Amino acid sequence: MAETDAVERLIAQEQTAFLKRQPRSAEFGAEAAKYLAGGATSSWQIAKPQAVWMTHGEGSKVYDVDGNEYVDMHGGYGASIAGHAHPAIVEAVSDRVRRGTHFAQPTEDAIWVGCELANRFDLPLWRFGNSGTESTMDAVHLMRAVTGRDLILKLEGGYDGHHDSVQVSVMPDAAEIGPAERPTGVIANGGIPKAFTDLTIVVPFNDLEAVERALIEHEGRVAGMLLEPVMMNAGIIPPDPGYLQGLKDLLHRHGALMAFDEVKTGFTTGPGGATALYGVTPDIVCLAKALGGGIAVSAIGGTREVMSAIVDGRYDQVGTFNGNPLAMAAARATLSGVLTADTYTHLDSLASSLRTQMEATIAEYGPAWSVVSVGAKGCVTFTPERVRNFRDFLGVDDRFSHAHWLVQHNNGAFLPPWGKVEQWLISAQHTQDDIDLFARNFRTFVEGSVDR
Repeated sequence: MAETDAVERLIAQEQTAFLKRQPRSAEFGAEAAKYLAGGATSSWQIAKPQAVWMTHGEGSKVYDVDGNEYVDMHGGYGASIAGHAHPAIVEAVSDRVRRGTHFAQPTEDAIWVGCELANRFDLPLWRFGNSGTESTMDAVHLMRAVTGRDLILKLEGGYDGHHDSVQVSVMPDAAEIGPAERPTGVIANGGIPKAFTDLTIVVPFNDLEAVERALIEHEGRVAGMLLEPVMMNAGIIPPDPGYLQGLKDLLHRHGALMAFDEVKTGFTTGPGGATALYGVTPDIVCLAKALGGGIAVSAIGGTREVMSAIVDGRYDQVGTFNGNPLAMAAARATLSGVLTADTYTHLDSLASSLRTQMEATIAEYGPAWSVVSVGAKGCVTFTPERVRNFRDFLGVDDRFSHAHWLVQHNNGAFLPPWGKVEQWLISAQHTQDDIDLFARNFRTFVEGSVDR
């Protein structure tokens, strides 16, 4: 009860400070509400107590319309691993803008990017798109086209884009999810036909028995499974040892395919994403976010068997802006000039420092929390129990996440506003000073939210 009272007081105090320092954001929000649905350009940009309107970013910093400077630990939901206005990307994009930004025809950079992705992810053939939703949608279509089957498996609590097939059990309420051994598929958004719950079978993360049970129950009808190899819609939940390889073996035994949604984990967990980190190569990999260094781009790679469906026309993977010259120039610059071996050494050093400092604060003040990080991504799990799947995650108190966001924000560090769901991102342009500021802010938050 004491901790609950403390965190409620902290939230009230910090929300007052938040609003006081951002009058221009309030004005922008009121004006935007006249023309933009909900007063923002995405529902994910609507924060409590109000959206934060930005002007620009430079290096590891971003700046709001009220002139406040922040160390950017939001990272555009994982897209800004290069930081802001990275010289390599600025040069490449500036050059490309002067030579034309759209032809709906391929350019040479697409070959280079495809070759680099093939080397990093050990998958030979690639196609491009514009968003993570597009790449996971293509993955679902490909699995169905190759196998001739209709059903797909997805993780309970997993977010894989906002196309119909995966808008099932994204953040379901505890009252709706049914028994753990056979989760209920819950429609996750307005406008999604209930029929998709018959086509999308929900299984828990880190549970091979549940997957096998679903495959046997629907024998010969499952096209494949789409999953984040590290769950990142529930804080950060790493796979159990052997889970990913066991999953691949199990799916293949039943004639089904495995697709990794590496939209968040790709490049943030290492140069070859979680695929290389855990040494398990799926049939399909989906990429977006960090690939473009801040420019919208996505990619899907696969085995020759899977991608043959595109080659021979069984599946038309299309899009007016696929392989857009500006996006390809940005992706090439990101992969060649930013996401290098030296950068990953730098990211690992900063991530280790941040985790060490935050764990020391937790140990000193005594809350039963844990810091979870994989590569450049990290979060605090505000619960004493180990979180292995979404149902475990439901027990996390999101008031602590909200209070942490407010304290960081009011003291010069910008986190994603969606509480316990999201993670921080360390970019190539962050410094030790940035990390130390974030760690100090975390200590301030702990001091205010935990009664000793």
